[in-house]
Amino acid sequence: MTDWTQMTLAGFQRGLSRGEFAPLDWWRACRERIDALEPTLQAWECQAPEPAITAPDGVKPGQSLFGIPVGIKDIIDTARLPTTWGTRGYHRVAQSDLDASIVTELARLGALPMGKTVSTEYAYFQPSKTRNPHDPTRTPGGSSSGSAAAVAAGMVPVALGTQTVGSIIRPASYCGVVGFKPTHGTLGVAGVKALAPSLDTLGWFTRHLEDSRTLFRALTGSPPIRTLTRLDGVRVGLCQVPSTHSPSPETATALKGAGEKMAALGADIGTAELGASFDELVAHQRVILAYEATRALASERERFGALMSSPLLALLDEGQNLTLATYWQARQATERARIELSQQLAERFDVLLAPSAPGAAPEGLASTGDPIYSRAWTLLGVPCVNLPLHWTPLGLPVGVQLIADRYQDQRLLSIASALMP
Repeated sequence: MTDWTQMTLAGFQRGLSRGEFAPLDWWRACRERIDALEPTLQAWECQAPEPAITAPDGVKPGQSLFGIPVGIKDIIDTARLPTTWGTRGYHRVAQSDLDASIVTELARLGALPMGKTVSTEYAYFQPSKTRNPHDPTRTPGGSSSGSAAAVAAGMVPVALGTQTVGSIIRPASYCGVVGFKPTHGTLGVAGVKALAPSLDTLGWFTRHLEDSRTLFRALTGSPPIRTLTRLDGVRVGLCQVPSTHSPSPETATALKGAGEKMAALGADIGTAELGASFDELVAHQRVILAYEATRALASERERFGALMSSPLLALLDEGQNLTLATYWQARQATERARIELSQQLAERFDVLLAPSAPGAAPEGLASTGDPIYSRAWTLLGVPCVNLPLHWTPLGLPVGVQLIADRYQDQRLLSIASALMP
């Protein structure tokens, strides 16, 4: 019997080509697993009907995602499935006029939507109904709650997520999956609900790092990404932004273990000293988020303000009280930090090794956890990947993230492959 949780995207394509699988086999296996686990995990906003599958036109060999089940985060427009933007129905469109561009591209490559995965309200901090698959009394993180949990639980091999603060890296860490946030702007966000356009980044979750490499190649048309077994000569900078915030012991253990593993593979490990200006990026990210969100959600607030959660309304109030000068100052500080980071990475390091989250998923469902270790990297627009390399004695995952300079996504995924073959 096929263990679908261990199947990779490329492995499925090979099996299809040899006649070992039928095109809907993985989709149907995922539906069975959803039926069994969804009453507890609640990762789905709605589920798609079984597709009438046909081979996509114009797909090049090695790029096809033919027959691959994919979860679509519920802030991404779909023409055949309703979209609620995580609002639990107070804002709902039964059918969009068009699919979001990423949904169209996935369909062109032959991928099959499983349904819409749960999002927090407008992809901000109000917790969703989704539970952590490793302990249903704990949060899966947010805002891509359903996507991370669904992939971790084997309900789907791939799910789309977005990150404006820490909404890919943090839930990937809490749920124990690979979470990849590309360089800002790599994937088109037409048809994805905006929260803060200069921050909003489309990415995904997978169980296998190989699948993230496969997806990147398929969705960007990039050349094959090299798989590494050694890291000889790779320069790794240990980094924590903000430096003033102490991670939990389990996160410190995860970072130590990842650094030791990279060193054993031949990497040169050093400390990235980025300075106080990088600590200030956390505050700048908050300013930019609030200023842009107030404008991105102006119409929604006018119509649904009485139904919005208090955390979201507080963000919008904060944004209304910010001046243009304050916003521009935050943007200018960001540009200066991008230049400084690029210089550090060019001269001293290939990648940075940093915490993904302060610790394991917190107990309770009243919060999605603290995104503090993602704010600066999201603001700078750099590619980040969460790697689930450590587990606590309670069986809870604690991830670490590797970070590269902008437009070094392939190099980042190549280096990560040595840690997760």
